[in-house]
Amino acid sequence: MAKKESNADQLITTIISGIEDVKGKDINILDLRDIENTVCDYFIICEGTSNTQVNAIVNSIQKKVSKELKDKPWHIEGEDNAEWVLMDYVNVVVHVFQKHIRVYYDIESLWGDAKTTIVETNY
Repeated sequence: MAKKESNADQLITTIISGIEDVKGKDINILDLRDIENTVCDYFIICEGTSNTQVNAIVNSIQKKVSKELKDKPWHIEGEDNAEWVLMDYVNVVVHVFQKHIRVYYDIESLWGDAKTTIVETNY
């Protein structure tokens, strides 16, 4: 009997699909479960090339998660300037960056103890 995907796994898969639908770049999944005192279990980090694409990624994620999982983010920050948008799905937090902002804040290094999965895209 196949093991049912956990809610977090389903959410991550759906979020990644939403990012890929609008060609989001450099997608990383950080597994924070083995790190003490974290605010969530996973970070998903990706980037868009402009504020227009960042907003498109955010909208694509919201639509796909809403349609497929009937879930919506608990909180979204940063949509006004769309340089760094944070989408909080409680156990999974999505960071959608423009490249220069991602490089500046370098979240992957800040969470260097996390298990990182790089998502391969075919575009």
